Amino acid sequence: MPLYEEYRDEFPVTRQLTYLNHAAVAPLCRPAADAMKRLAEDACEFGSLHYDEWLKAYDGLRRGAARLINAAPDEIAIVKNTSEGISTVACGFDWNPGDRVIAFREEFPSNYYPWLRLEKRGVMVTWLSIYDPLERIEEAASGARLLAVSYVNYLSGHRVDLKSIGDVCKRHGCFFFVDAIQGMGAFPIDVAACHIDSLAADGHKWMLGTEGCGVLYVRREWLDMLEPTEFGWMNPANFADYGSRDMTLKPDAGRYECGTLNTVGCYALRAALEFLLSIGIERIADAVHMAANRFALGVQARGCELITARTAETGSGIVTFRHPYIDARQIVSDLKRGRILAAARQGWVRVSPHFYVSSDAIDNALHMVPAA
Repeated sequence: MPLYEEYRDEFPVTRQLTYLNHAAVAPLCRPAADAMKRLAEDACEFGSLHYDEWLKAYDGLRRGAARLINAAPDEIAIVKNTSEGISTVACGFDWNPGDRVIAFREEFPSNYYPWLRLEKRGVMVTWLSIYDPLERIEEAASGARLLAVSYVNYLSGHRVDLKSIGDVCKRHGCFFFVDAIQGMGAFPIDVAACHIDSLAADGHKWMLGTEGCGVLYVRREWLDMLEPTEFGWMNPANFADYGSRDMTLKPDAGRYECGTLNTVGCYALRAALEFLLSIGIERIADAVHMAANRFALGVQARGCELITARTAETGSGIVTFRHPYIDARQIVSDLKRGRILAAARQGWVRVSPHFYVSSDAIDNALHMVPAA
C-alpha cells in the first residue's frame, strides 16, 4: 500500500485541497492540530495549573528533534524560527577582522543577510554557488572559520551533499552550519555522520508543525564558544530563582532560550515530530521523491522547463518549472481556482508535495498545467 494511502486520513486538508506548497507553509497534520486543541482547552479551563505538562512538551520537542537528526536532546534549543537560529550563530561568534566565512549566492535571505552583515565587522565572505563542484568548496574552506549552506535550496530544490561538505569542513577545521528548513522532516539528516556543528529549522514546512516554533542544534563542544545574543531570564542555569542575579549559563543548548517559549507551538511540533518518527523518515523521503519526480516528469512532458535537473542525489520535495509563454503567477492562480495550492517564485512555479499527496492528486494538478 502506498504511504499516502496509509496516512491520508491524518491530513484533513486533502478533503479541501491538493496541497503542493509545503516549501512555504504546510497544513497541520492531525496529531499537531489535536495537540494544540488540547492545550488551548486546558489553558482555557485551568490556566497554567498543569504547567508541568508544558515542561514535558518542551522536553519532548527537544527529544524528538534530537532523534530526527541524531543529536542529543541537550544540544537542542527551541527558537521562534530559522532566522533566529541563524542569527544566534552568526552573532554569537567572537569574530575578528580578517576572519573568513563561506556562504552561497542562491540562499534564502535568512541564510544570506546575517553573513553579509559580518562584512561591516571586517569579516570576509567568500560567495560560492550551490552548484559549484566539491573541489571549489574544498579550496575555499582552507582558512575559513565557518561555512553556511541550506540542505535544500528554497527555489530550485537542489539538495546538497551534506556528508561531503561536512567532510571538507572537518578536514579544514571549519564550523559547519546548515539551514535545514527545506529538508528536515522530509529527508534524513545525521549531524554526527555529516560533521554538522549547528543547524536551524522552523517547524512549519516539512515538519508539519505551526509557524513561530523551530529548533536550533549546537554541537555540545561549541556551547561555551557560541555566546547567546539575546539574554533574558531563562538563559541562566538557575533561571527559576527569580531573586538570583547569577548569570551563569545553562550547561546545555537551553542557554539560547532567553524567555518564555511558544507553548502551543511546542505542543504542535512535538506531536508532529513524533508522528513523522513513527512513520520513518526514510519511508517519507522515498515517498516525497516519488511524488516530486512524478510531477517533474509530467511537467516536462507538457513542454515546461525545469529550473535545474533532478537526480536521486540532488532531488528534493521541491519542483520548480516555468511555461514557455504563460506567466508563473497566472499558472499559480489557475491552479488555485482548481483548489491546487502552489507558489510563484521569481518567475517560476514552485510545487512541493509531501509524502501524503496521492499520485492521482499529482496527475490532476499536471492536467491543470497547459501543454506548451
